Amino acid sequence: MSINTFKTTFCLSTSHWLMLLAMMTLIASSGCAAILAPIDAIPVERLPPQFYRQPESAKVAIDVARLRQPKPPVYTLDDGDVLGIFIEGVLGNIDEAPPVQFQDPNSDLPPAIGYPVPVREDGTISLPLVRSISVRGLSIQQVEQLIARVYRQGERPILQENNRIIVSLLRKRTYRVFVVRQDNTNFGMNPQIQAAQLSGGRGVFERSDQSRRGFVLQMPAGENDLMNALAQTGGMPGLNAKNEVRILRGDRLSAENRMREVDEFYRTNNAEDFPYGAIPQVTEESAVLKIPMRYLPNNPPRFTTEDIVLRDGDIVYVDTRETDVYYTGGLLVGGEWPLPRDYDLDVLGAIALSGSSIGVGQRQSSSLLSGLQGVPASELIVLRKLPGNQQIAIRIDVNRAINNPRSRLLVQPGDTLILRQKPQEEATNFALVTFFTFGLRSIFR
Repeated sequence: MSINTFKTTFCLSTSHWLMLLAMMTLIASSGCAAILAPIDAIPVERLPPQFYRQPESAKVAIDVARLRQPKPPVYTLDDGDVLGIFIEGVLGNIDEAPPVQFQDPNSDLPPAIGYPVPVREDGTISLPLVRSISVRGLSIQQVEQLIARVYRQGERPILQENNRIIVSLLRKRTYRVFVVRQDNTNFGMNPQIQAAQLSGGRGVFERSDQSRRGFVLQMPAGENDLMNALAQTGGMPGLNAKNEVRILRGDRLSAENRMREVDEFYRTNNAEDFPYGAIPQVTEESAVLKIPMRYLPNNPPRFTTEDIVLRDGDIVYVDTRETDVYYTGGLLVGGEWPLPRDYDLDVLGAIALSGSSIGVGQRQSSSLLSGLQGVPASELIVLRKLPGNQQIAIRIDVNRAINNPRSRLLVQPGDTLILRQKPQEEATNFALVTFFTFGLRSIFR
C-alpha cells in the first residue's frame, strides 16, 4: 500500500469516525426519550370517566344573602345583654333627670337611658326591693311592662302610677368567634406568573407562611353570621382561597376529643402514607360544616340559616389553594404553576401558561444551527396521581388536541405534564440535523 493510498484510507476512516461520533452526540443531546425511555400511557380517548376533572366553569357563585341571618323584627334579650334601666325612686331619685349612656361609635344602637343592669347567665336581672326577674326571650317593651307590673302591683305596691320607668338596650350580647384565613398571599396572581415566565423561573415563588391571618371577633347578637365574619376580616375568599369555608363548632369541639381522633387516626393508619407534619382533619361531621362558595346549579348546597349563625368558640376557616398546582417538564419550561380557581384549564392552556409554545419546533442548540427549527413535539404525557400512592399516565396527541376539543384534558391539582417527541419526530429531526451538518458540507466540498 502506497503512502498516498494509506493517507486517503486513514482520512476517510477518520471522517467516518468523526461523523459517527457526531451522530452519537446528536442522539444523546436530543434525548431520544420516546425510543430509549418509553412511558406506558393510556390514550386520552380511552380514559375512563372517573379520571376526568369536574368542570369549574359550570359552577355558579353562591348567593351571599344566604350567608347572612335575617334581621329579626324585634330584638329579644338573652344572657350577656346589658340594659339601661331608670326607676324613679328606686334606681334614681324622684324629680331627677335619668342618666344618658352614649354608645360606642361602632355601635348601631341609639343612646341608652338609665343605669346599667346586665342580664345574668340564667336569663334574669337583679333590681332593688324585688326578686330576680326573668327577661330571657322578651323584648325591651315587654321588660318595661314587666318591671312596671312588679313594682306597681301586688299587696304592697312599691311605686305609684306617676313614677317613671324607662328601659333601654345599653349593649348587645356578643359572641367570641375566631377567624383563620390563608388567602392573602400573592399565590396565583398574574404578575407573579409573568415574572416567572420572563425569568425562566418556576411559576410559584413563595409559600404562605405570611398568609395565615387570625382574628378574634366580638360579634353582636343579630350580626353573628358568616357574612359578617368574612366582611370584617377581608371579604369573600379571594382567588388564593378554596371555594369553600369551614365552620368548626366550638361547643362540639374540644382538645380532648380532637386528640383522641388524631391518636385513633394514626393508630389505624400507616404514618408513612402521609406527608411530613400532616394532621388529619376532624372527622366528626356534626362538628364541621362546609359552606361551598361555588356549586353546580343542579346540586345547590343545603344548609339552614341556623347553620351560618356563629356562637361562642366557633372557628371560621378559609383554606389556601397553594396545593392547587401542576408541574411541567420534558420539552416544556420546567416549573410549578398555579391552577385557576373559577375556570377550567386544559392541557393546551397549561402549556401556554407555563411559557412554552404550541406547534413550534425545538430550536437547535448548535451555534451553526441555532435558527433551525425541527418538527414540533406532539406527544404530551400527563401523570395523574391516584389514591394509594399510585398514578396513571395519559397520552395526548397535541396536534389532535388542537383540532379536537374533546382531546383537551382538563388539568387537575398535582398533574405533571411532560412534552416529548414521538419516535418519527425524533427521527425526522435527527435526519434534518444530520443533513444540515454533514450533507451540505459534502455538497460544497
